[in-house]
Amino acid sequence: MAEQELIDERKKKLAELKKEGINPYPYSFDKQHNAKDINEKYARLKNEEFTMDRVKIAGRIMQLRRMGKASFCHIQDQSGKIQVYFRQDDVGEKIYNILKNSDIGDIVGVEGTIFKTKTGEVTVRVDKYDMLCKTLRPLPEKFHGLKDDELRFRHRELDLIMNPQVKENFIKRAKILKFIREFLDNKGFIEMNTPILQRIYGGANARPFVTKINAWNMPMYLKISPELYLKRLMVGGFEKIYDLNYNFRNEGVDKTHNPEFYMIEYYWAYADREKIIELTEELWEYVALMVNGTTKVTAGNREIDLKRPWKKVKLIDALKEYAGIDINGMSDEELKNTMRNYNVEYEGDFNRGVGITLLFEELVESKLIQPTHILDHPIESTPLCKQTKYDHKLVERTEFYINGWEIGNGYSELNDPILQRKLLEQQAEKKREGDEEAHPMDEDFVRAIETGMPPAGGLGFGVDRMIILLTGADSIREIIPFPIMKPEEQNPSEQKAMK
Repeated sequence: MAEQELIDERKKKLAELKKEGINPYPYSFDKQHNAKDINEKYARLKNEEFTMDRVKIAGRIMQLRRMGKASFCHIQDQSGKIQVYFRQDDVGEKIYNILKNSDIGDIVGVEGTIFKTKTGEVTVRVDKYDMLCKTLRPLPEKFHGLKDDELRFRHRELDLIMNPQVKENFIKRAKILKFIREFLDNKGFIEMNTPILQRIYGGANARPFVTKINAWNMPMYLKISPELYLKRLMVGGFEKIYDLNYNFRNEGVDKTHNPEFYMIEYYWAYADREKIIELTEELWEYVALMVNGTTKVTAGNREIDLKRPWKKVKLIDALKEYAGIDINGMSDEELKNTMRNYNVEYEGDFNRGVGITLLFEELVESKLIQPTHILDHPIESTPLCKQTKYDHKLVERTEFYINGWEIGNGYSELNDPILQRKLLEQQAEKKREGDEEAHPMDEDFVRAIETGMPPAGGLGFGVDRMIILLTGADSIREIIPFPIMKPEEQNPSEQKAMK
């Protein structure tokens, strides 16, 4: 039967319910029990053992078997499924007629006593039955369910109904966010909220989303990072702060990237990179233990251990260790030849630091499976970090990698206002030359730094990537309830808006 025919059939049943004086969309229901709790509590009943214990549950009909004057169905709530049993003699003809006008997918409330069937299934023997939501659209066919990933992500509500295990990822996601906050709060950090709409974006090299405040005819940007605002709060006297937040970067979509993503940044006054590294490792270990009870996770066929301490290696040493390339003593021409040999593309005027970074990204990143801090990057990699104590061409930065993914980025934060202005002006020049990911000049931020910011350590990491690892998910789309999807087909207004 075609879907529209099924919808029409349900509409007839809806009309029949109303004709019988039944409101198919009541305002509430006094749900008192959950399927999982009932199944666990009465698991030890003997087959065909009856109790007088009453329960009151609600959920969606997932299976329905009618057998004349008796029927079985399975109801699914947030916690799981439970079987319920109807006899016309128990519920009366009027209520049994409600059941006759019920379909798989309807949301119902039932009340009754507990028993175990002769096949050993905990079951509710129903004596009261309420229609809570008569559904019009049928669920996907039960034996095939919802398997196509595009459909799953586009219609997440159906994914959650048909594939209840998916719900566990989102429950675990909520726990991860809770335990991140718990860890930092217990360390004396204070959660702050920075603006999502920003007149000047900054804090990362990324292409922003552009919007506009109509009242002022003023262009605005969606936040790519909370960094510059958090540093201004440190100027104002906060010493331990964090922002657990959504950020928006106008970039591609793949297994670890979504244009809208969740991340955290935290800043610790009077600390440096080493202290922020220790804090980060402790945070990851704590969250893993609280959520999974172990520091070990599985990514594909790899076992990864998040237990601290993590490996630390300087960027140039990582190139030698993982790619067999010794940068020390290599001339610019030799570096260019090495890049050509590995098909590493370079656009614009050559810069040694950028070239080294590109080689590292191409040849090393994917090999960093166990948690690894990559230290001491070329100064060209960021305008917001202090130089190392031994080489002014390098910065006291860490990027940490797990499963071949860049997860986080941290610094001994730059608080020299003169050098900060110089580096941001260099970035602004790159932007004027066409680099869409260059950091814009932010006069308000520089002015704040001129007022004085204490030495500090700071770090940000992609919380979505942490969730992927701790849930064992295959991609970022599995752990975002509603990932951004291309439209199935654009209507004329959407086509016009895209131009």
